[in-house]
Amino acid sequence: MSLGWKKTATGLVTAGLLAGSLAACSQERDSGGGDAGGGETAAAEDTLVGIAMPTKSLERWNRDGTHLEELLQGAEYETTLQYADNKVDQQLTQIENMINQGADVLVIAPIDGTTLGPVLDQAAEQDITVIAYDRLINDSEHVDYYATFDNYEVGKMQGEFIAEQLDLEGGAGPFNLEPFAGSPDDNNAKFFFSGAWDVLKPYVDGGQLVVPSNKAPASNDDWQSIGIQGWGSDAAQSEMENRLNSFYGGGQQVDVILSPNDSLALGIAQALAGNGYAPGDEYPVLTGQDADLANVQNMMAGKQSMTVWKDTRTLGDQVATMVQQIVAGEEVEVNDEETYDNGVKVVPTYLLPPEVVTPDTVESALVESEFYTADDLGL
Repeated sequence: MSLGWKKTATGLVTAGLLAGSLAACSQERDSGGGDAGGGETAAAEDTLVGIAMPTKSLERWNRDGTHLEELLQGAEYETTLQYADNKVDQQLTQIENMINQGADVLVIAPIDGTTLGPVLDQAAEQDITVIAYDRLINDSEHVDYYATFDNYEVGKMQGEFIAEQLDLEGGAGPFNLEPFAGSPDDNNAKFFFSGAWDVLKPYVDGGQLVVPSNKAPASNDDWQSIGIQGWGSDAAQSEMENRLNSFYGGGQQVDVILSPNDSLALGIAQALAGNGYAPGDEYPVLTGQDADLANVQNMMAGKQSMTVWKDTRTLGDQVATMVQQIVAGEEVEVNDEETYDNGVKVVPTYLLPPEVVTPDTVESALVESEFYTADDLGL
């Protein structure tokens, strides 16, 4: 099925426009990465960019990898794109191979952001510049740049959507809530949860939101206690089924489910269907993120309430621009030099804005932007 989104080399010069109102500054490269080619600017056709993506099992990573590779190849860079099947050792081997092939720049979306230190030491020895893609690489000084969306804002949007739908600010309730968090080895997951929990926890503490399963983290720092390893739909479905079967007897209904992304929401929706929940006025509020095709279809069928859309084309555009700036020996544009501390250094970062999509805005947000075609969504 066609995904209906455009991939063109023009993204190399459009990322600044797509960043909207984000105030940008410039960050000169100060690491051992140096200019591609060991201190001198290099031509695109003489530059190898290694792209390490975590898995093909999630729709969004297929999009991300393909889009970035096509942008770079369209600008005449050499590329090698590898997916690691969510296996840390496999990703480490793939990155080592890229280094051995003579990569000048590495773009890495890590599976586990704490495991790459030794291989990045190897990259630094070869003066390779490293860009962390969407997920921060932790515990290494050899991370030159980071490009991502405002992940705290993603969670905040989910929490605010729930509060608005349930009129929590107006005092409505109590409502039964079941919160979920993302994969414990994904640095982004803590930001998603913190953004949402900062909105929702006061309502939990005040009794407007009740968590029958008792799986309500005491603080943002406890988010891993409800994390779903690997962002697995099947694991989320099993966890939701366990909660429904164990804590919702006697006609008690779940009213709202905080799901940090679409993969988990897909499994949760399947668990709800298996327990007799059907679209309609009594169907729970269910959040998501990524605008995956199956989830957008679920939204239109009344099985999911919203998704936070991160137009990953703009992320690819921005990273391609960063590569171009690195290779040309120019200052690399960033707009956050305070937030993303990887345990060793604060990594210069470019943040992109997310957007809430609801069933009412699917066509205006996703079709008019050509992220999907109308045919993809049956419109």
